Amino acid sequence: MTAHIAALIALAASAATPVTGWPQWGGPSRNFIAPDAPLAESWPAAGPRTLWRRPLGDGFSAIVSDATTLYTLYRDGDNDVVVALDAADGHTLWETRYTAKFNETCTERLGQAPRAAPLIAGDRLITVSAGASMNSFDRSTGKLQWTTDLLPGSSEAQKPCGYASSPVVYRNSLISPVGGRGRGVVALDIETGKEKWATQDFMNGYSSPLLIDLDGRPELVVFTAGEVSGLDPESGRLDWTQPHPADYGVNVALPIFGEGNLLFVSSAYNGGSRVLKLARAGDAVTVQEIWANKRVRIHFGNAVRLGDRVYASNGDFGSAPFAAVDIGTGDMVWRERAVARATLIGVGRHLVILDEDGKLTLATPGESGLTVHAQAQIFSGRSWTVPTLLGTRLYARDRKEIVALELGR
Repeated sequence: MTAHIAALIALAASAATPVTGWPQWGGPSRNFIAPDAPLAESWPAAGPRTLWRRPLGDGFSAIVSDATTLYTLYRDGDNDVVVALDAADGHTLWETRYTAKFNETCTERLGQAPRAAPLIAGDRLITVSAGASMNSFDRSTGKLQWTTDLLPGSSEAQKPCGYASSPVVYRNSLISPVGGRGRGVVALDIETGKEKWATQDFMNGYSSPLLIDLDGRPELVVFTAGEVSGLDPESGRLDWTQPHPADYGVNVALPIFGEGNLLFVSSAYNGGSRVLKLARAGDAVTVQEIWANKRVRIHFGNAVRLGDRVYASNGDFGSAPFAAVDIGTGDMVWRERAVARATLIGVGRHLVILDEDGKLTLATPGESGLTVHAQAQIFSGRSWTVPTLLGTRLYARDRKEIVALELGR
């Protein structure tokens, strides 16, 4: 077993093994599951204890962390700003501004604010702007090391609502979907930002790539504008592809891979959901569709799988009730309208849920619905960013500020 495969298996077992930090989009194992922690099951009337709160510029980028420092992005005029904050008190350790042009044509009018989460890659911090400029910074100083345009000569690949894919690191490569002829997925050298390989004609659908351990070997899963596919992360060779069309190519949510080699994929805009069972024999990967339906639709949020159920807000525009879905059948087990459209984290048997109106909920999913233990209004503005949990400390942001909350007993 190579050291790389051993590392992948260790990540897959993170629910049972303590992991420090939240280094990437989706957390330690890129599945929005935090290591189990002793969370308090009730909060004072004013909500959980606030450790600190401070202004932060406009942005949707999630917060990543090495357990002592927080990193995220915000917008200031024509610039993106990458910022490092002390996790203990929120003070700025460093911030670096850089021009990041983007002409938005999205009907939601989200602005030029950065969408993608940063990525911690050793001593580097990797960021991506809404206009698809990828950058590498020294994580200790904020010094810019290199920058590259992911879309040279590929104006056809620019999404109207902005580039939102957060890259994944594989050995000495950064891999991300880009979009366009021969540039559906691209790998860059992590030291230089130079292109190592580019492959396929996929158009980007806003989702981020996922690196999984498939029967003892790494497999790269990409969810693009019209399909979900698996590639060899070393070479970009296409191993398999499965159609998953959505109106306007809006496939956003990160796929979830888990027990039984089951891959859950979902989108709104008439995309629906499906579960694929993957299996590997040498270089060959077989794909069996277990179910597919249009009843389950994740818009731009995320899903969490706990056991045999997937939990997520279900819906397009309008209402999006919180739902539990059977991973094996696609049946809607229950829907809960007490929680608005939300993002979420799984921790032990609990779900930590932040709805788009800024209400934070601690709940336990059961056979017939959510048991809500505590709720608090932590933001007054639009809250579309998935929070980050480090032990019992929750770090969350909206489009104006960032807050640190203590959720422990």
